[in-house]
Amino acid sequence: MSPSFYYRLRLLIVWVLIVATISISFEARESSAALLPSMAAMDLGTLGPDREGSMKRIQSILESRLIVQRLADFGLTPAEITSRLNQLSDQQVHEIATQLDALQPGGDALGTVVVLLVIAILVVVLLQLTGHKIIITK
Repeated sequence: MSPSFYYRLRLLIVWVLIVATISISFEARESSAALLPSMAAMDLGTLGPDREGSMKRIQSILESRLIVQRLADFGLTPAEITSRLNQLSDQQVHEIATQLDALQPGGDALGTVVVLLVIAILVVVLLQLTGHKIIITK
């Protein structure tokens, strides 16, 4: 086989790897599913949200210095925050607590690590295909 065939084959492999890497980087976020209680059970209050538990979770988040400072920047005092939380319905308090639990401080680092590993592997493969070698000396 001719050298131009190998060159074209290497070029094709490089482009396939580039497209695969880019498509992996646009990975969809993780989703989750759960069963919802029926409306009849919600009306009876047997499976309804626990206001006290939700308020405790919200209060524990609000005790953070960073959160207190950020809310103070918006002009809210702790008394105002408490009065506004007391005005919310049980369902609204539960939704806020659930959303606070879902937050990931610092973001999702796993996706970033995976993308960096794929890029590193791609670079190594490209260097191997082109015949280059990396020599590390002290």
